[in-house]
Amino acid sequence: MKEAIKILEENHLLKVINDELDIYLEIPHIAYVEVKKPDSKAILFTNPVDKKTGKKFGTPVLMNVFCSPKAVELFIGNADKIAGEIEYLLKLKPPSGLMEKLGMFSKLFSLKNVIPKRLKNVKAPSQEVIHRGDDINLYDLPILTTWEQDGGPFITMGQVYTQSLDGKMQNLGMYRLQVFGKNKLGMHWQIHKDSNHFFHQYKEAGKKMPVTIGIGGDPMYIWCGQAPLPIGVFELLLYGFVKNKNAQLVKSITNDIYTPIDNDFVIEGFVDTSKLEIEGPFGDHTGYYTLKEEYPALEVTAITHKSSPVYLATVVGKPPLEDKYMGYATERIFLPLLKTTAPDLIDYYMPENGVFHNLIIAKIKTLYPGHAQQMMHAFWGVGQMSFVKHAIFVGEDAPELEHHEELTRYILNRLNIDDLMISKGVVDALDHSSPRFALGGKLGIDCTGGEVEEHGLLLKSDVELLEAMQKIDANITDLKQYYTDTKNPICVIKVKKEKNQKEVFESLKPIYESLRILVIVDDKDNQVDNPYMLVWRVVNNIDSNRDIWIEGDTIAIDGTNKNTLDNFQREWPDDVSCTPSVLEDLRERGLIDITDEFAEKYML
Repeated sequence: MKEAIKILEENHLLKVINDELDIYLEIPHIAYVEVKKPDSKAILFTNPVDKKTGKKFGTPVLMNVFCSPKAVELFIGNADKIAGEIEYLLKLKPPSGLMEKLGMFSKLFSLKNVIPKRLKNVKAPSQEVIHRGDDINLYDLPILTTWEQDGGPFITMGQVYTQSLDGKMQNLGMYRLQVFGKNKLGMHWQIHKDSNHFFHQYKEAGKKMPVTIGIGGDPMYIWCGQAPLPIGVFELLLYGFVKNKNAQLVKSITNDIYTPIDNDFVIEGFVDTSKLEIEGPFGDHTGYYTLKEEYPALEVTAITHKSSPVYLATVVGKPPLEDKYMGYATERIFLPLLKTTAPDLIDYYMPENGVFHNLIIAKIKTLYPGHAQQMMHAFWGVGQMSFVKHAIFVGEDAPELEHHEELTRYILNRLNIDDLMISKGVVDALDHSSPRFALGGKLGIDCTGGEVEEHGLLLKSDVELLEAMQKIDANITDLKQYYTDTKNPICVIKVKKEKNQKEVFESLKPIYESLRILVIVDDKDNQVDNPYMLVWRVVNNIDSNRDIWIEGDTIAIDGTNKNTLDNFQREWPDDVSCTPSVLEDLRERGLIDITDEFAEKYML
């Protein structure tokens, strides 16, 4: 971490704040605001305190370590170059001459550094200080409470190391970890994760499961922990491949798990597989709170750390956030691997305001009718891609996928109702909109063909259209039209929700001649002129099996919060939002500098 801090400082990517700041809301609120700025930096908080108890921590807190594309390149490397190396290995053929043989030998020889190295009889920096028994106290770490409704303090950058019952498979995962007490942590590994598969092995055997958590060390470990590798592939192999050096590991003090030698903190223990405890709520990266659920708990048997450690944390909530930059590296690096399953894939893009698994746009080379639909099924059957809710496929003639304006026009000019595919499948465990936990609607849109025919709409101005709608339904409060120069204009309306929105859509039938795509959102907490956050809201809030209706050539999408009017039986969570009094206090103290417009733009 100290090396990382030095690198950030040398590259003008670090802010240092020496004021005493509370681990409850204040520190995470500052980091949350900072990472949304176009020139965001990492922040080192040198004087964290717990104002509730009066405790002062001697350990600084580092946040937003992956604060920008430059930071990602500094800590991970050039993503396109790494992707090229992976593609080279995937397409490896027998060499035809001496130079090719030498080049291949050099490449293959470097792979010796991929395997993590287990060190013996070494005094590890991560074990310079050892706490056991009554000396264990998680509250001695500056663990943050990020949001007002959080169930407590959470470790947010924990590297969770686990292994299979037979010890043959290792895993590094990134899961939030709730502090239940001075020696107990909640383990939020979701049902689809390797750690959960291992958990069930130990449970069936009636044994406690060893778990060790690393915090800090090389920032590369964090990225490896969230990388979408196949089940059974140890994520630190990726560290060795990218860094061209072995990850150096040492055995935990109280269990048989090995962790990196340079972690700043290490928390060891065992999970009692016969017990579950209530974990959450937690303001998560979807921008919503995930609700209370039962999860395993870690009984801590040791905490070790460097003599002068740094505590690493992140903040999650509404986009854009630090995962935007990490996600871009993941996109680029894993493109060659994704192409092995979908060989006609040219490129793909997961916009951060689609919170990655809620929206993907893919460019493909179409060779025959139904090719895009075939690709949809391929995506929904591949590892973490199986969690994607909404996928839009465009042809090889489409603009660059990150050129939002041009790409949107391309899509809208090719959108054909007959080329929509609505299905059902696995969704992320954090998804709140599906009627059943982890199972919900899938939407695939094929925009790989030519432009559709002219719509023949009777377009009205926003004022005229709103007036016409309000004569039909007075609960419609605001309206804005987008891309009226395309074949499929979008009309966004806000409503005071007093009935199922399908009734609203059906009541608007007299003006379908002026509508092609109608998007409905709640009057509260939405702005019709904020497309960035509207995308975030809608892809979060819809289940395609329930919330998309088609009448003739008109499509309606219900992006409102669901309740009993929609026969929605699960609890609908609140948005993740900053505490206004904390934001205002930080502004008055000069610790954050934002305008009201900035706060509204990102719905702070």
